[in-house]
Amino acid sequence: MSSEKIRKMIFRSSLVITALLGLFFIKNFNQKPPVNDKEALILQGIMETTKYVHLTPKTIDNSFSAFVYKTYLDRIDFQKRFLTQQDIDKLKVFEQQIDEQTNNRTFEFFNASLPMLDAGVLKGKKYFSEFIDQPMNFSKGDVIETDADKRTYAKNDNELKAQWKNIIQFEVMSKWVQLIKDQEGKENKEGNKTEEELKADAVKDVKKRFTDWFDRVAKLRRSDRLEVYFGSITNYYDPHTDYFSPKDKQDFDINMGGKLEGIGARLTTEGDYTKVFSIVVGGPAWKTKKLDDNDVILKVTQKGKEPVDIAGMRVDDVVQLVRGKKGTTVILTIRKKDNSVVDVSIERDEVQLEDNKAKSVLLNIPGKIQNIGYINLPSFYSSFETEGGNSCAADVAEEIKKLKSQQVNGIILDLRNNGGGSLNDVVDMSGLFIEQGPIVQVKGKESKPFLHVDKDKSVLYSGPLVIMVNQFSASASEIIAAAMQDYNRAIIVGSNSTFGKGTVQRFYDLDRGISGYDEFKPLGAVKMTTQKFYRINGGSTQLKGVVPDIILPDTYHYIKTGEKDYDNPLEWTEISSVPFSQNVVLIENKQKLLENSKSRVAESKDFQMVLESALQIKQNRDQTKYPLKINDYRSMINKKNEESKKFDNLFKNEIAGLDIKNLEADMAKINRDDSNIAKNQEFIKGLKKDIYIEESLFIIRDLINLEKSFVALQPNIIKQ
Repeated sequence: MSSEKIRKMIFRSSLVITALLGLFFIKNFNQKPPVNDKEALILQGIMETTKYVHLTPKTIDNSFSAFVYKTYLDRIDFQKRFLTQQDIDKLKVFEQQIDEQTNNRTFEFFNASLPMLDAGVLKGKKYFSEFIDQPMNFSKGDVIETDADKRTYAKNDNELKAQWKNIIQFEVMSKWVQLIKDQEGKENKEGNKTEEELKADAVKDVKKRFTDWFDRVAKLRRSDRLEVYFGSITNYYDPHTDYFSPKDKQDFDINMGGKLEGIGARLTTEGDYTKVFSIVVGGPAWKTKKLDDNDVILKVTQKGKEPVDIAGMRVDDVVQLVRGKKGTTVILTIRKKDNSVVDVSIERDEVQLEDNKAKSVLLNIPGKIQNIGYINLPSFYSSFETEGGNSCAADVAEEIKKLKSQQVNGIILDLRNNGGGSLNDVVDMSGLFIEQGPIVQVKGKESKPFLHVDKDKSVLYSGPLVIMVNQFSASASEIIAAAMQDYNRAIIVGSNSTFGKGTVQRFYDLDRGISGYDEFKPLGAVKMTTQKFYRINGGSTQLKGVVPDIILPDTYHYIKTGEKDYDNPLEWTEISSVPFSQNVVLIENKQKLLENSKSRVAESKDFQMVLESALQIKQNRDQTKYPLKINDYRSMINKKNEESKKFDNLFKNEIAGLDIKNLEADMAKINRDDSNIAKNQEFIKGLKKDIYIEESLFIIRDLINLEKSFVALQPNIIKQ
C-alpha cells in the first residue's frame, strides 16, 4: 500500500471517531444550552472527546480540581503581579469544586477569577503609573526574587504596591546599568551622555515597555482567558493535549503546511496601530511593489464592502480581516513613511512560507574532508489535509537527488531544533535510507501496536549518513533518529538526549463532533494525545528521548530540558520489539568513531569553552535573587560580565577552512531578489561558525575511512 493511501486511511479513521463522538453528543447533550452559553458547548466537546479518545483518560475528581486550580492561577498571573493572597484565599473555596463544575459544564471558579484579575491589572497599572515618574532611591532596597515560582503572592494590596515599587526600581536599574555598559563599550566617546541622562533614558524605555504591555493585557478578552482555562483542563491529561480556538487551529495548519492563502505580509502592533513587519518574498503583497516594511495600516476593506477602521484593534483580529481565500481582493488603506495615505489593492493568493523548508548546501574543508552534502530541515511540515500539499519527505527526497547529482561522499541531515510534525512524512523520509521495513510502532490505549512500515523497496540514498539532533529535536525528529539508530543505518550526533516527546496527537474538530448548534459555531478543535509511539526495538522515546551515538557538549549540557521538564508528562513504557534489518550499510566501528570524536572534543578549545559556558549558564540560572541597591547590583553584574568575557567569541568565529557552496540548481531561486540573497547569506554565515557541523564532518570522514561499506568512497576522502 502506498504512503498516500496510508495517509488517507489515517485521516479517514479520525473522521470516523469524530462522527461517533457527534452521535454521543446528540444523545447525551440533547438539551440546548442557554443562548449565550457557547462556552458550555465547547467544554462539553472537550470533556467528551477526552473521555473517549485520550490515550490515558482520567477520573474527574479532586485531583483534577487541584491541578486545574493551581495551573490556571499560575498561568493567568504567572509573575504574581496582579493577585494577592487575599484574592487567592477567596478563590480557595473552589479548589475542590472544579470537578463538579466541569461535570455540570459550569464556570463558577473561572467567573470568580476574572473580576479579581481585572482589578489586579488596574491596580498594577495604577502602581506603575504612580512610581515610574517618581524619583527613585537606588541606594536603598534589599533584594528582589526574579523567579516567580520561588515567590509567594503579596499578602495584601499594600504589599503588592511595595512589590510593584521594587519591580519598577529593578527594571529601571537593570536598564540603566546596561546603557552605561553599552556606552562604555563605544570607541567613539563623542556625544556620550551623562549617567543621569542615561537614567532618564532607562526610565523612558521601561515606561514605554510596560505601557505597551498593559495595553496588550487590556485588550485580552474573556475568550482569551477562557482558552487559558480550557488549556489548564486539557493539560491535566498530558502537556500536549490542548484546546485550539478556530484562529489558533488556522495558525497551526499554516505552520504545519508551510503555506497560507492571504497577501503574504507579517503584521505587528505598535501602540494603537498595526504595522507591516515584513513582506513574504514572492507573495501577493511583494508582487504589487506597493507595500513596504513599517507601513501603517489604517483600514481594511473587503472588495465591494465598507472599510473597517482598525485603530486600536488587536493584531490577530486584523490578521483575520487581511487573510482570505485565493482569488479574493482586499484593499488596505496605508499611511506611508512620508505620511501620505494610499489604498493598496491586493488579490489574495497561496503564499509559500520558505523559511521552514528543507534546503541543502555542499560542505568542504580542503585538506581534511571534501564534497559532503548538508540538508537542514527545521520542521516536519506537511499539508496532510490537502491533496497535493507540501511534504517535507518529498522535499528532502528532492534535496538528496540534487546532492547525488553532485556525487557527494556523504550526507549530514540536520534536525537540531526540529520540533517534529507529520508522522506520515517521517515514515516516508526514513524509507529513503533503507530498503523497506518497520519504522515506528504506534499504540493506543486498548489497541495492539500499529506498525508504520516503509513498503518502498527502493533506496534513494545508500551512502554515509550522519543525523544531527539536540535537546529540542522532538517527536518526528526522534522517530527517524531512533529508527536509523536501531537499524544501525546512521550515526546520531548531538546533545545528551533529544526532547523526549513520544506521543501522537490528532485534532478533533468540535464543529464536526457536535451536531447542530450552528449558532455557536465555529467552536474550535481539541488536539488530543491518542497514542504513544515506540521504537522498533520496543522502547519508547517518551521522557528519555534518543541518546545519540556521539554526544557533543552544548550550552544546555547541565540544564534539565525537554519533556521531563514539563508538568504532568506521560510515563515511559515499553512494548515488544519487532523484527527489523537492513542490508544497505553495515556500521561496525561505532566505538572507534566515539573514541575519535571524544579525543577531538577534549582537544578542542571551542568545545571545552562550551562546557565552561554551560556551567556558568547553569549557575546564572540558579541565581535568581538580585540586589536593589545599584552599587551592589553593578558589582554583581560586573562580576558576571567579567566571567563571561572569555565566552564573547564563542560561536562567532568562522571555522578555519570550511567552504560552503550553494547547489547550482538553487541559484535561480536564491538570486530572484535581494531578500532571498540576504537570507541565503545569513544561512551560510551561520553554518560557517557552527563547530557542531565541523565535528560532524570529521565524524563522517571517520565513518567512511573505518567502514567496509564505504570502501569505494575512500579515495575521494582525505584521510587524517
